[in-house]
Amino acid sequence: MVFGKLREYRVVPVVAVDSVDDGLRLCEALLEGGLPVAEITFRTAAAEAVIRAASQKFPDLILGAGTVLTSDQVQKAADAGAKFAVAPGFNPVVVAAARRAGLPFAPGVCTPSDIEAAVAAGCTMLKFFPAEASGGVPMLKALIGPYGHLGLQFCPTGGVTTENLRAYLALPAVAFVGGTWIAKKEFIQAGKWGEISSLAAAAHTAANGG
Repeated sequence: MVFGKLREYRVVPVVAVDSVDDGLRLCEALLEGGLPVAEITFRTAAAEAVIRAASQKFPDLILGAGTVLTSDQVQKAADAGAKFAVAPGFNPVVVAAARRAGLPFAPGVCTPSDIEAAVAAGCTMLKFFPAEASGGVPMLKALIGPYGHLGLQFCPTGGVTTENLRAYLALPAVAFVGGTWIAKKEFIQAGKWGEISSLAAAAHTAANGG
């Protein structure tokens, strides 16, 4: 399963790009940094086209769709070639659409009620968001406690950095972390591809015990 592969890399760059050209350059930068993973968010109108172009040009890249808020976006992501999708919150309509599309999906949670709703809908991979603002590692640890026996996996996102990702990854229930710090929008707009490659390599090294 794709989430199992993401667990091997431990870090998923969360990216918003405004054009296909920028998206392809970004994917090249991540590959050069040794991190062949990207979550392209539907925060921009270019997301669908970027996923389609990048999945064709870089077949070995594990491409996902982020900020997937509607059933329509689920279908667009799946049709474009996304291997997984993520949302900031839990919406049973979107979860059902992802299941129909055969698209592995991780809804966002930050409370016990969120977790229980997601579990009731059949979700086992959950995005803990916004991670740092919601209490960080101590909060996630507390949330995992009552549900540890269910075998849930978490992806903390929001405020995660190279400096704090190890603390999250030390929790056995954390499969991988996500974040925008590797490919900030200003880096993309300025064409700082080398810097993005360096940040990707540093994040990969930090996440894998380097």
